[in-house]
Amino acid sequence: MYNIKIKNKNGNIINIDFRYPENTGSKLPLLVFCHGFKGFKDWGCFPYMFDKFANANIFTVSFNFSLNGVDNEKNNPVDFERLDDFARNTFSEELDDLGCVIDYLEEVKDKYNYNFDSLILAGHSRGGGIAILKTAEDKRIKKLITLASVDELNRYGDETKRMWKERGFVEALNTRTRQKMRMNVSLLEDLENNYSRLNIKDAMKKANVPTLIMHGTEDLAVEKSEAETLYNLCNKDITKLVILEKTGHTFGAVHPFAGTTPHLEEVIEEIITFSK
Repeated sequence: MYNIKIKNKNGNIINIDFRYPENTGSKLPLLVFCHGFKGFKDWGCFPYMFDKFANANIFTVSFNFSLNGVDNEKNNPVDFERLDDFARNTFSEELDDLGCVIDYLEEVKDKYNYNFDSLILAGHSRGGGIAILKTAEDKRIKKLITLASVDELNRYGDETKRMWKERGFVEALNTRTRQKMRMNVSLLEDLENNYSRLNIKDAMKKANVPTLIMHGTEDLAVEKSEAETLYNLCNKDITKLVILEKTGHTFGAVHPFAGTTPHLEEVIEEIITFSK
């Protein structure tokens, strides 16, 4: 694994990992993975997954959104030490971070053994939604993979929005760490002011690239019906929907990583097959 750090247009650090086999002789498929809400590139099973992809001759890029709440000056941060960053994050900021990563990969494509023209974008949960949005607006992306993806970013009721605007923030409890993670009203304002760019359903219609959608039937965070909605908006001739029975939002994996599961292995194999 090779870790690098770049800066976005606002000067914030984007922490990136490259995983790839050496001396392959030919250019490899390029896969970029987006983590979700209250997530990070080193969460639970993600490094295990990425190692499996690299071992299957897929050049795998994972990164932290610049304001995801971990200390991105560290190489492999796993604690939310920058809740001030988390509070000021927005959806548009994440989309722009992803654009910076893709721009960087295009800039350095001659230094590494990946085929930039085979760019695959993958994302989990909210990261799946960000991946869909970016695929619709960036023609450099050739394939799309979503894991337990949301189909809508506007997931807040009227009363929550009223209180959010009145107080200037809302808080989300991280049930794993017991931290109260504040989100400033700037996130809500970004959603309201830029909804044409942040409309996942519209983006899914526009993307029109080969797509793999995966979701568990017992997902308590994002309902299975959201995967079905996304599938029904796609070009079904180039889209595969995989519904995994009796598994949840992270396919049985936990943080810290406690080992793989049959459902996680199925997800990994589906991604490898689809990517290659």
